[in-house]
Order: sequence, then structure tokens, then C-alpha cells
Amino acid sequence: MNKNLKPIPKFKSEDEEREFWAKADTSHYFDWSKGQKVIFPNLRPTTTSISLRLPDYLLARIKSLAHQRDVPYQSLMKVFLTERVNQELTTV
Repeated sequence: MNKNLKPIPKFKSEDEEREFWAKADTSHYFDWSKGQKVIFPNLRPTTTSISLRLPDYLLARIKSLAHQRDVPYQSLMKVFLTERVNQELTTV
């Protein structure tokens, strides 16, 4: 595409670089037609801690299921929530 790409300037700090890229048109510095898809397999989604009150019997049942599957109960709860949210979103 554009063979007359501008050279990327040298930056004195990350703040200066961040400010530059926030305003710059990256197509003047990169040939995006040669871009490649990148996968970051070890990235974990950002998580937020919440407080959730459950009836004792429900927590005991979840812990029992987790024990049967040999997984932490909180991980099992995340799996259950993810499955149900995906189910709800596909039926809307």
C-alpha cells in the first residue's frame, strides 16, 4: 500500500509515546495490509472480586459437586455461570 511510511520517532518516556499514539494516524507509520493475527494463549481475562450470599444448602451442594469432579468449588461456579449466561444470550 503506502510505501512512504514515516519513521517512528524516538520517545523519552512511555507517557510521551502514549500521548503520541493517541493522536497519530498509525497508517502513516505501519503498512496494515501486512498485519498478522496474533493469539495470546496465556492471557487471562481481568477478574473482579464480588461478594455473593448463597443459602447454606446451595453452597454445600455446589461444594459436593466440585468435590466429585475434583475441582475448586469457585471454579465450578464460574463454569456454571458461564454456561448459563451463554445459554441465555443465545435464546434472546
